[in-house]
Amino acid sequence: MNSVLIIDDDKELCTLMKKCVEQENLSAVVAHGGLEGLRLLEENKDTCSLIILDVMMPDMSGFEVSQKLKADPEAAHIPIIFLTALNSTADIVKGFQVGGNDFISKPFNKEELIIRVSHQISLVAAKRIIEAKTEELKKTIIGRDKLYSVIAHDLRSPMGSIKMVLNMLILSLPKEKIGEDMYELLTMANQTTEDVFSLLDNLLKWTKSQIGKLKVVYQDIDMVEVVEGVGEIFAMVAGLKNIRLRIESPECQAVHADIDMIKTVIRNLISNAIKFSNEGSEVLIKVEESDGMSVVSVKDSGCGIDEESQKKLLHTDTHFSTFGTNNEEGSGLGLLLCQDFVVKNGGKLWFTSVKDEGSTFYFSIPLKK
Repeated sequence: MNSVLIIDDDKELCTLMKKCVEQENLSAVVAHGGLEGLRLLEENKDTCSLIILDVMMPDMSGFEVSQKLKADPEAAHIPIIFLTALNSTADIVKGFQVGGNDFISKPFNKEELIIRVSHQISLVAAKRIIEAKTEELKKTIIGRDKLYSVIAHDLRSPMGSIKMVLNMLILSLPKEKIGEDMYELLTMANQTTEDVFSLLDNLLKWTKSQIGKLKVVYQDIDMVEVVEGVGEIFAMVAGLKNIRLRIESPECQAVHADIDMIKTVIRNLISNAIKFSNEGSEVLIKVEESDGMSVVSVKDSGCGIDEESQKKLLHTDTHFSTFGTNNEEGSGLGLLLCQDFVVKNGGKLWFTSVKDEGSTFYFSIPLKK
């Protein structure tokens, strides 16, 4: 039950306030001076939800009592209503400075006292609910992030091994050797494994980034070299879908960024471009310079994105995903991770797209000064 501590040297006034408070189904404890009030609070810290405190008392002023209460970590959260005949601006300001939450002027009105007491008690109850829900939410988030991390970390290594084996098989077993049906099954298994590995990799990095365990490690890198290296890795994946990867770039372009994050961004953008491209088409990757930034673009001429869906991209609350031209599944997490990593490296991510004509995704990173 909520308890109100009334501290006032006027005994008759204390009795009247006690009756008013108890009529609202609240318990009340009365102290007839500042020192007694501090002692009683020490005994009732666990139940006290509000203090009504007289300002002018002979042994200790209400302002002094309030200062002592606010210096006590266990009592600092308890709201204080000052009861006073003082009504100057300076006195009111002083009251708020020492921790007061509200004022009631003497002589007080019963209805006003009840309303102000009820208001402060409601605020205390609301604060307790918010604190409890916040703590519950924190635990939920910690549990979720730990679960994501364990799933991604424990599955990523074996899935990586399976991916390597399937890559080797598909390179060493041409269609003529194992037949068209078996080759198609092997290709499907290889693509599925690539997608799952990419999802787990993105999930692991996204979780680490969200909980602050993924720091940006800046170093001098050649953007062209990084793009070409990632492009080589995806040449086989593109070839399985009969898609050509073409890179247009200067000889070199120095940037100061986290190479692992940049590689992750390029991998996701190229993977998406292949996923949403039609067989026999081309994915064009460009590295250009604009306004002191290195701008990388990945362009496909695939299925494109309609205007309504474009609004949902790059927003964590919508978490939009769709299927590729060969029904490849997407999680919607890759682009969010790309955006997060690009921003962390001082750049931005954007795109243009036309339904049934294709999409171009861009990201910029500051050039090395």
